Amino acid sequence: MKKRILFILVLAIVILGELMSINTLGMLESVEPEFKNGQVAVDRLNLRSGPSTDYGVIDILKNGDYIQIYAKLNDWYIVQTDEDIVGCLNSKYVKQVEETTDVGAGEVTEEITSSLTEDEKEILELINSERTKNGLNPLQIDDDLQNIVRIKAQDMIDNNYFAHESPTYGSPFEMMKSNGITYKTAGENIAGNADNKKAVEAWMNSESHRNNILNNSYNYTGVAVVSSSKYGKIFVQMFIGK
Repeated sequence: MKKRILFILVLAIVILGELMSINTLGMLESVEPEFKNGQVAVDRLNLRSGPSTDYGVIDILKNGDYIQIYAKLNDWYIVQTDEDIVGCLNSKYVKQVEETTDVGAGEVTEEITSSLTEDEKEILELINSERTKNGLNPLQIDDDLQNIVRIKAQDMIDNNYFAHESPTYGSPFEMMKSNGITYKTAGENIAGNADNKKAVEAWMNSESHRNNILNNSYNYTGVAVVSSSKYGKIFVQMFIGK
């Protein structure tokens, strides 16, 4: 999975690097996008390998698909899809997703966390402490998502793998969708560690994992901790923004 995340980041950097070199010729201007979370607003939209119709089509998105936007280059966005595909979309066919960061996202109540194990409670507290220190609302537990992360964590133990892609259930996004969970944005962190605090510290020291933890578009989560003979414990955390 580390290779997969690295590939996504490298691909985005390659696209930006190529376009920055073009920009020096005065052909394109890279700017901050008007918003970070977008949604396809037409029936079919080509995701291309670069910011014009001269570039090849690498995927076709459907009306309502959600995307993460990294930069704007004239009329094009550099985006990442729910399936972790990085490419370019024509900005006029993308609309802003309304974020709901104030849906009861105050204190995590005892009722919500009562079903969590002590390990899971500690992970949630550590994660929310990091969010609070960075001026973000704490995450709340989503019961359906909590069930899924426990299934995923146990699946990693039973099938002896460490990856976001499950040989049994597919990607985290496929697991969510097949279990009826709807979201505007979503992500997943996994870790193997014998210590809860060290697991969260490792996430915070990794840019991609830290970005998930401190993503303001997420307001719900599920956290699972299961014993592992190989790592001590396996940690799975999924995030969604509703």
